[in-house]
Amino acid sequence: MTDPHTWPEATWRPRVEQIRAGRSLLPAKWPGGARCAVALSFDSDHETNELRDGATSLARLSWGEYGARRGIPRIREVLRRHEARASFFVPAVSALLHPEEQRALSGEGHEIALHGWIHERNTEVPAEAERALMLRAADTLEGITGTRPVGMRTPSWDFSDATLSIAEELGLLYDSSLFADDDPYEIVAAGRPTGLVELPVEWIRDDAAYFMMNRHGAQRPYTPPADVLDIFLREFEGARAEGGLFVLTMHPHIIGYRSRIFILEALLDHIRATGEAWIATHAEIARYCLQAAGPKGAA
Repeated sequence: MTDPHTWPEATWRPRVEQIRAGRSLLPAKWPGGARCAVALSFDSDHETNELRDGATSLARLSWGEYGARRGIPRIREVLRRHEARASFFVPAVSALLHPEEQRALSGEGHEIALHGWIHERNTEVPAEAERALMLRAADTLEGITGTRPVGMRTPSWDFSDATLSIAEELGLLYDSSLFADDDPYEIVAAGRPTGLVELPVEWIRDDAAYFMMNRHGAQRPYTPPADVLDIFLREFEGARAEGGLFVLTMHPHIIGYRSRIFILEALLDHIRATGEAWIATHAEIARYCLQAAGPKGAA
């Protein structure tokens, strides 16, 4: 491949325009007179963090099991106390390892959404393999919960050249893997409005960026939990001030520890105390935004 500084416009422009942010889907008002919307999400990677790399460390597999064994129950209890529904993005292999977890969450009104087959990196598998895995994952989640998933988050937010077309084939309502805004927008593919809602993510609003550790890879980030809470609160307050959307990504095997679960508790205490936030699943928010905006590509 030639050096990027030698690329003609015919090379770099189509790449940039392949996936873009289209019209804003931020509604003029939120349900019930709320000032902002809150979308809490949990990526239930569990053991697939280890399996997806073809690794079989028993210690790291047990770390994934912690997310299911201790993290999820703590999260469920906090959400129950605050009467808050959330979205759980679940690799199909995690769902097969912990089917009762998915049924319990679904039964409590939470959303179970797509998160790959085994937390694979989409850009590292052929397009046809990615398609087969995504379709099989959708069938698996539906078979376990009885509900067909309507949204996805790509594993590690890894969006391949084929990902969007697969999402369209599945008839998904929304994606939550891209970064082009703080607030909801319509995904545009090479200038074509797709009608697919994007609920944008950001590493700033992800617990893994502050706590994830792999000593063998010299990956040792650590931010004090109180500081992480402060960042999340500031992000929420920014969304409230602008009348926008606050999307938060968490992981049961990260946020679920005794010294960290208070972050979720304190954040929900604050959000509820404002009386100005609509806390809903990603699917509910995407559906509301799309209905408020009208057909795809509408001005």
